[in-house]
Amino acid sequence: MKALIVIPAFNEAENLRELLPVLRETVHCDVLVIDDLSQDDTAVVVAEHGIRCLSLSNQLGAWGATQTGIRYAQLHGYDTVITMDADGQHLPLEVEALFKTFSSAAADVVIGTFPSRLSRLKKMAWWFFKSLTHIKIEDLTSGFRLYNHKAIEVLSARPASMLDYQDVGVLLLLLKSGLNIVEVPVKMNQRNDGKSRVFSSWLVVLKYMVHTTTLCIANIGAKQAK
Repeated sequence: MKALIVIPAFNEAENLRELLPVLRETVHCDVLVIDDLSQDDTAVVVAEHGIRCLSLSNQLGAWGATQTGIRYAQLHGYDTVITMDADGQHLPLEVEALFKTFSSAAADVVIGTFPSRLSRLKKMAWWFFKSLTHIKIEDLTSGFRLYNHKAIEVLSARPASMLDYQDVGVLLLLLKSGLNIVEVPVKMNQRNDGKSRVFSSWLVVLKYMVHTTTLCIANIGAKQAK
C-alpha cells in the first residue's frame, strides 16, 4: 500500500525541526509538507530534512493546504493519505494506530481522536453542530486522519474546494458520498504554541460559528429538498 503523510504548515519552522526527524525514524512512508505561504524558514527546514515541500503562491488556509496535498497524492497514485498537524500535537508513533484500524475495520476514513483535549467552549460547539447534522463522530476537528483512495477522490474534487475548514464540512461531504468513517483513540501532545487557530479569539470563533452553522443548515435544506 502506497501511503503519503500530508502536513500543512504555516510558520511552523521550529515545530517541524522537532517533528520531522522523529517522523522519518518512526514512519516508513513518503512525507509531503505544504508550506502555506509561511514567513519563516518552514520550507528551508523541510528541505534540510530531505523531505518534499510544496510552497504555495497564495495562502489557502489549513484545509486548502491539506487538499493540495491530497490532490498531489491522487496525481501520484497514492492509495492512502495520512494528514497530520505541523504543531507537534500529533505523535508519529500513533500513525500505526490509524493503519491498524484501517486494516481491521473496513473503513474509508480513520480519525485519531483525543477528546480530553477539548475545552468547554469546543465541547459546546461540537454539541451544537452534532445536533444540527446528526453526525455521530465524537471529535469533529481532529486533523489526524487516514483517507483511503475513495476518500482521496471525494476530497480532491471541486466541491471540497469550496470548504474553509477540515471539520464539519469535510465530514458531511464524506458521509454524503457513502463513505465509512471510524474513530480510534490516540495520544496527543498539547499544542506547542498554546493556542488554537480556530478558537484564537472571540472574533475568530464568531466567524467560525457563523460559517459552520450556515453550512449545517444548508445541508439540512439539501436533505429536505430530496
